[in-house]
Amino acid sequence: MGLNKNHMINIISNKNRDSKKTCEILTKKLNSNGFMVPKNYNDKAELNICIGGDGAFLRAIHKYNFPKIPFVGVNTGHLGFFQEILPEDLDRFIDNYTNKRYFLEEILLVETLVCTKKDCIKLTGVNEIALKGIDSKVVHLEIFINDNHLEKFSGDGIIVSTPAGSTAYNFSSGGSIVYPSLKTLQLTPLSPISSKAYRSLPNSIIIPGDMTVKIKPEYLYENSILIVNDGVQYKYDNILEVLFTISNMTIFRLIFDKDMYWNNLKSKFL
Repeated sequence: MGLNKNHMINIISNKNRDSKKTCEILTKKLNSNGFMVPKNYNDKAELNICIGGDGAFLRAIHKYNFPKIPFVGVNTGHLGFFQEILPEDLDRFIDNYTNKRYFLEEILLVETLVCTKKDCIKLTGVNEIALKGIDSKVVHLEIFINDNHLEKFSGDGIIVSTPAGSTAYNFSSGGSIVYPSLKTLQLTPLSPISSKAYRSLPNSIIIPGDMTVKIKPEYLYENSILIVNDGVQYKYDNILEVLFTISNMTIFRLIFDKDMYWNNLKSKFL
């Protein structure tokens, strides 16, 4: 079968040996089914296939700047919550994709505006954006919801997660699992301090998606804050406030079973 440039699929693989082998096999299978696989990422492609684990999936989304091209994942990693396809199921995946037996799931993103004394920097996250103390130092943060003061938090930090990210760092930190289609943000404390001197909420809070979370470090801690975006650390001097909202951008993921989410929860966590 000849290759069709109108049916181009990007394959994005990590450098893991199993991933490279899977990439070679998948490329041959796609070519034999008439799909063209470019050597370099092409923004005219109809699908992005990411081979690896969830980390590879997140890195690909950031690297290619949150493209509108849908993603699907082949899991050669460990947990693989985003990675739905197993390497032994490539033929079934190609058959389902060719015959349009799939659904598109929209994934909400979190947007953060980090405002310093000099300027404001915008960051976008898929799973979560966290504020933590440098070198695991305790941080003191004033937290507002829609400009309403909620608490003065003291502890290791705060995670603000998306529904898709609720099963990641948020979940391991005691946060709630939120179904991906719900338009919410979740505020989860990291090791909150509760004493006579400091009182912090011990549990996560689910926040409506049309509200803004504002976090202001105490002036003594303006230079002691790390911003961690989907596992990547950023350091900014003289942070005055950090604003969190649901982004206007979204990304899309291919799913082949509408009940896959519940199956994933059971198989990955129970």
